[in-house]
Amino acid sequence: MTFFGFPAETLGVLGIFCVVYLGMILGGLPRLHLDRTGVALLGAIAIIGIGEMTPAQAAAAVHLPTILLLFSFMVISAQMRLGGFYAAVTRRIVALAVGPSALLAVVIAVVAALSAVFSNDIVCLAVAPVLVEACLRRRLDPVPFLLALACAANIGSAATLIGNPQNMLIGEVLALDFGGYLRDAIVPVVLSLVALWALLAAGLRHAPPLAEPDAAVLARLAADEPPFDAWQTAKGLAVAVVLVAIFLGTDWPRDVAALVAAGLLLLSQRFHSSRVMALVDWELLVLFVGLFVVNHALEQTGLTAQALAWLAERGVVLAEFWTLFGATLVLSNLVSNVPAVMLLLPVADGPGDGLTLALVSTLAGNLLIVGSIANIIVVDAARRAGVEIDWKRHARTGVPVTVVSLCIAGAWLSAAT
Repeated sequence: MTFFGFPAETLGVLGIFCVVYLGMILGGLPRLHLDRTGVALLGAIAIIGIGEMTPAQAAAAVHLPTILLLFSFMVISAQMRLGGFYAAVTRRIVALAVGPSALLAVVIAVVAALSAVFSNDIVCLAVAPVLVEACLRRRLDPVPFLLALACAANIGSAATLIGNPQNMLIGEVLALDFGGYLRDAIVPVVLSLVALWALLAAGLRHAPPLAEPDAAVLARLAADEPPFDAWQTAKGLAVAVVLVAIFLGTDWPRDVAALVAAGLLLLSQRFHSSRVMALVDWELLVLFVGLFVVNHALEQTGLTAQALAWLAERGVVLAEFWTLFGATLVLSNLVSNVPAVMLLLPVADGPGDGLTLALVSTLAGNLLIVGSIANIIVVDAARRAGVEIDWKRHARTGVPVTVVSLCIAGAWLSAAT
């Protein structure tokens, strides 16, 4: 049976795809208690349910190396968090005998470096409450520092192929060289971090000190911090350093190396594996799985290729640099960066397309609070500590930072192509 010249099965897949990506745009489906992960999972189930793919075919559509790499680094980041590493580093930074502007620079640099190696989301989750408490103790307004945390985590994570989920996906699917990507990305990342500091530091010069903080609030924030464990932290850092060296100096598959490293960290006499597993972002992994299945089902119908051909006939070639740049920017803020990257990866066949996708999708996340999970984590952590960051306050920093960083990336990428 056909409708409008298309088989009913094809239209069914298209309908499922549209509903799933509507859920990505809205953050869920109206009147249903489904977030983006639930929508993606339901979409994958529907694809199997209508008989478009068998369970075995759906499993084959999932890019397993990406899932394994993402899971492994979640375990490594969880190890560092349970060892109290992030809290200890944050306390050491805020205790420095420097002025607010210099302190802001140190926060940005350290957060960016951590986010380039560990998951930027977990860095934000662990650092945010400690940063609020430490700023209040120093009678500093925590809002600029929290905005610096969110923006620096996003920008810093763009420096490597392990800094965030979309970069892991791009690196694994396109088989990008780890060291080559780092060399290409580091300049726009560093310049964007400098721009972030300049923007936020300008507002700190005339900021008056806060009133004496509430002791009960400080005590509550301090109680939530994990105690520092030097051995567990050293073990996690050693594994991370060895992994980066392996990525830079060998051709050992990154997913396999990271999986072995995660397995070694699970062999612990101090931390029960259930504590580590509880910090793994299973919802993000399920989101990846669901989108892999839905996107692959649409690709199998041939509609994706037809749409690209239709656009090309009208002069819109997604593989061209500025078109890909603009499409990544728009889609990243429309459906969020991971779904946007999944949509655009099939057309990323040029030598610099992977770098463009990774930089633009990550830097675009600073535009609005909903642009990245890191932003949402920081805003939620601030609210729990009694510090409000609404969308207007975030936009006053996020919008100019995003515009400047994307201009830097655009100039750098266009000069390189």
